[in-house]
Amino acid sequence: MDHVTRRPEPPPNLLIITADQCRYDCLGVAGKYPVYTPHLDRLASEGMQFTHAYSPIPVCCPARQAFIHGKRAETFGALWNYSGALPVSSLTPEQYAWPRELADQYQSGFIGKWGVSPQHDPTAYGFDRYIGEHDYAEFRQTTGVPFPKSNGYFGEKDPIAVEHSRTHWLADQTSAMIRGFEDAGKPWHVQVHFPEPHLPCQPSSPFAEMYSPEDIPEWHNFRETFAGKPYIQNQQLYSWGIEDYEWKDWAPVVARYYAAISQLDDAVGRILQTLESVSAAERTWVVFTADHGDMCGAHRMMDKHYILYDDVVKVPLIVRGPGIEPDSVCDRFVCNMLDLPPTLLELSGHRPDMSRFHGSSLLPLLNGRQPEVWRNEAVATYNGQQFGLYTQRMIRTLEWKYIWNTADTDELYNMQEDPGELHNLIRDPACREIIADLRSRLYDVLVAEGDSLVQNEWMRRQLMLGRKL
Repeated sequence: MDHVTRRPEPPPNLLIITADQCRYDCLGVAGKYPVYTPHLDRLASEGMQFTHAYSPIPVCCPARQAFIHGKRAETFGALWNYSGALPVSSLTPEQYAWPRELADQYQSGFIGKWGVSPQHDPTAYGFDRYIGEHDYAEFRQTTGVPFPKSNGYFGEKDPIAVEHSRTHWLADQTSAMIRGFEDAGKPWHVQVHFPEPHLPCQPSSPFAEMYSPEDIPEWHNFRETFAGKPYIQNQQLYSWGIEDYEWKDWAPVVARYYAAISQLDDAVGRILQTLESVSAAERTWVVFTADHGDMCGAHRMMDKHYILYDDVVKVPLIVRGPGIEPDSVCDRFVCNMLDLPPTLLELSGHRPDMSRFHGSSLLPLLNGRQPEVWRNEAVATYNGQQFGLYTQRMIRTLEWKYIWNTADTDELYNMQEDPGELHNLIRDPACREIIADLRSRLYDVLVAEGDSLVQNEWMRRQLMLGRKL
């Protein structure tokens, strides 16, 4: 009998879509707030939604560098945004970047917000093609419609037609790249990183008129008093000039935030439709996530700095791909920017060198299995930015969240009884054993992952010996 040599199946396509500063609870599928996101809801219904996904650090550049490198940002010096405060390190082309491992198998392209290096673009980190925000700015000039004059971080309507908005222009560039890669007949790896809905939100019509401020419900934790909280949280209101804001002042800002998310969802829908039109949907893994969340009035605060509330560290994460059961939900703790790199390498047929990664492959969870060994907590970090340096480390379990503020009072929240994180229990004598246990667990993770913050005796004493006010 003649033996027929079968050609190996090509690896699947990889499509990674990220939003910038998108709250976990502001998708329709989250069931929390009235935000219209039919395309992302459909993506979740066809794949798996992760309900406890966390960012390793809720700041744009460090989070994005951690994603490309696979380790926590502090371990290579990316402490905050390289354009937003004191000079700081960023990931260099000489350092490890997992997209390079796909270069022999995949055509690749990076579209949208970068944030990994101020000197080097994605082609220095393993991507073949790059279309960035600067390219949209050049296109915008050809339309004759200038960017709207910004109302600070509070946002306004963009007068440009939605077809020429940044969300839809980036989506069209992504679709064109996918079509070109499909025509070339080789598997592809495409990442599109939308700058939306990062404040200031500037939606176009019809999305700009979609939400009435009168219909926007208060955030569940808007009624913040800052009693027993670190000084910097109340100070942040004065730094932004919002100390006297009431909900009526925030509602228009949140309405624009909702609108920006709905416009982003519409752009994502265009990309997903392209997958269908080129018959690539069934052989493409699609990931949707965000670098971090946004306060946008939660706790009466702006942006995402000097805090590690779930509003900014918890993120949406949806994965659709071959073999995933529709409408799957995973409640395990995952770290999106650290777990996705080894996951994507495994999906492409690689055996990742796990010594290079601080995360774990999500493949067992995507296959519906419950690994014998998996984390029971989320750990996130923060180091400061535009208002000065401020070091924080967080550990979050199903029941508790402990935040180590090295230069101010610590925080402890009962996440079951106080999901809005309004009542700091750090001084409650009944919580002493809980605090000691969480400090010890946090210390173990930080040591294991090479966080140099705990490599000195003074910091170790705070966590392990309770030498903390």
